[in-house]
Amino acid sequence: MNKIRIGFVGVGNCASSLLQGIEYYKNKSGEDAIGLMHWDIGGYKPYDIEVACAFDIDKRKVNKSLGEAIFAPPNCTTVFFENIPYDHIFVSMGRVLDGVSEHMKNYEKECTFVTAKETQPEKDEVVKILKESKTEILINYLPVGSEDAACFYAECALEAGVAFINCIPVFIASDPKWAERFKAKNIPIIGDDIKSQLGATIVHRVLADLFNKRGVKLEKTYQLNTGGNTDFLNMLSRKRLYFKKISKTEAVQSVLATPLKQENIHVGPSDYVQWQKDNKVCFIRMEGKLFGDIPMNLELRLSVEDSPNSAGVTIDAIRCCKLALQRGHGGVLHNPSAFFMKHPPKQFTDEKAYRLTEDFIKGDV
Repeated sequence: MNKIRIGFVGVGNCASSLLQGIEYYKNKSGEDAIGLMHWDIGGYKPYDIEVACAFDIDKRKVNKSLGEAIFAPPNCTTVFFENIPYDHIFVSMGRVLDGVSEHMKNYEKECTFVTAKETQPEKDEVVKILKESKTEILINYLPVGSEDAACFYAECALEAGVAFINCIPVFIASDPKWAERFKAKNIPIIGDDIKSQLGATIVHRVLADLFNKRGVKLEKTYQLNTGGNTDFLNMLSRKRLYFKKISKTEAVQSVLATPLKQENIHVGPSDYVQWQKDNKVCFIRMEGKLFGDIPMNLELRLSVEDSPNSAGVTIDAIRCCKLALQRGHGGVLHNPSAFFMKHPPKQFTDEKAYRLTEDFIKGDV
């Protein structure tokens, strides 16, 4: 079968983990492939994905080979596969726009961004790269809060005729105006805000659904997260968290029988702890009442390597997007979006979203 040609917007930890995984699973078979939700999607295996182009704005990555750039600072995720054969793909300079928070400039070691306007490409140049590289699907791995930059690359995808997977909490697939534009051009889009394979949001949702099914009234809950990668450093700016908090909060609220009042739910990133690097630690507390109005509470601590946790979902989203391209199905892919994303246009329970995605893969919808 033909390879699935993808492009990266942002060559950070998430891109590094995904590319490592694509190469890692070349040495596996379906029987011994641990860590995947699907080995085969429509005939495509994980190793049928290849990177066609990449964009970044960090001096340590721009104009470097992709095989070198994914391991360059400030990337700090676990290296589980080192031999990356991508010396022929070089990272192109991207548009900065709001991709860099003002406070990040105070962290010289973590951030060495190219910011000179004359070095940044215009939209036509990005579109040209997408077309000439024969990119089929563009993966948005920009930092949280990069609304203008995310919209810029969505525009580029539309003009180049390239499918779009929006992994960040900027509302594109879930914005009716954007959704209509992708539908009008018959270009698939999956979004918004990637769920982790087994992360804070999915665990919180499952527990909330469990409370509901077992007749326990959930009265208060919080989810606190800490990490040491540049995404957590970026999120020290609270104004960049507006859509992130909406996305994560709605993901939990959507599975409750009765949504909680805002003062009784807090879901969102909390702090940057540098020595944690790409390890994310999540604390969940849930308070409720069970039989006889007797109070109970649950506390959970989850520790995961953040970026591989994301890659385990993105690798399936890419293959679902490819199936849509083959089938001539454009616009928002609602079923995969509901299963893979925190803020899809249509929210379903995880059980239903899973079934709908399986139906999509089989071609039943």
